[in-house]
Amino acid sequence: MELALAEARLALAEGEVPVGAVLMRGEEVIWADHNRREQSHDPTAHAEMLCLRKGAEKLGDWRLEDCQLYVTLEPCPMCAGAMVMSRLGKCVYGAADPEKGCCGSVYDLLADPALKSDARWQAGEREQECKDLLNLFFRSKRDTI
Repeated sequence: MELALAEARLALAEGEVPVGAVLMRGEEVIWADHNRREQSHDPTAHAEMLCLRKGAEKLGDWRLEDCQLYVTLEPCPMCAGAMVMSRLGKCVYGAADPEKGCCGSVYDLLADPALKSDARWQAGEREQECKDLLNLFFRSKRDTI
């Protein structure tokens, strides 16, 4: 999670919502990235999506059942859906997202029996640090309005 937090700090410095993610297979870092929606003008450029996309490319396989994704914020519906479609083994996230979170907060997309997913999730890893970065970002946005 330390590397995901470092990526989130990079996002913050770039004016992006500070979310970082790391795709790992065992102890090997496959890909690490952060939100890039503002700079790329791409609504799908969430940290999780970038890690899944680039990680699958690097591994030469879209099936990521032996991989774990560490992310600072609970995945949204798009990212949780991509985790299901990639057959991701596990997602570990820091801060819950009570507005759009789909790994337990608003909805548990990974557990939906219609999707037959084996992906698991775990919440609360370094939660306060993840929340603090998000709060810092949104507080700065409110102060400039």
